[in-house]
Amino acid sequence: MAEYWIYLIPVAAIGYLLWSRRSASSTDVKALIGRGAQIVDVRTKGEFRTASHPKAINIPADQLDERSKELDPGRPVLLCCDSGSRSGFAVSILKRKGFKEVHNLGSWRRIARHLMAAGILDAAAPILEDLAE
Repeated sequence: MAEYWIYLIPVAAIGYLLWSRRSASSTDVKALIGRGAQIVDVRTKGEFRTASHPKAINIPADQLDERSKELDPGRPVLLCCDSGSRSGFAVSILKRKGFKEVHNLGSWRRIARHLMAAGILDAAAPILEDLAE
């Protein structure tokens, strides 16, 4: 059992670092949205169809390298996924492509909370869920 700890600790540390790289407060999100930020959900198409933020566009993480041309590098990008791991990875892809303002907000639900706290999204706004039915 002890030999597994040697593998678990580095994996947990990397996961924590990706998770902790989330950035931007509600005030920051409001300012970024005011400057035309693009909300990009990097989950799979199936995950996005099941539940998503109404203002987000879907570019799955495994397609982001090729599809980054669909985004404006002059505007801020707010990345989200289910937990923050894939969007943390997506930050590095977009920065390598020359994007300057890229923020990992973690879960797409977190973006909704930020937008509600900033007064941009009404609490009654629909969260697109169960569209796959």
